[in-house]
Amino acid sequence: MEYVAVILPSLVVGLIFWFAMKSIFNADKAERQAEARAQAEADGFPADNPGSESK
Repeated sequence: MEYVAVILPSLVVGLIFWFAMKSIFNADKAERQAEARAQAEADGFPADNPGSESK
C-alpha cells in the first residue's frame, strides 16, 4: 500500500498534464483548420478542401 501512496500523486499529475496538453493540441488543430477554411474562402476556393489548390 505504501507504493501506491508514493506513485499515485505522480500518476494523477501526469494524467492532468496529459489531458491539458491534449486539449491544447486539439484546440490548436481546430484553429488551424478554421484558419485554412477562412483563407480558402477569401482566396475564392471552395471551403470543403482548402489544400487542393497546391497539388
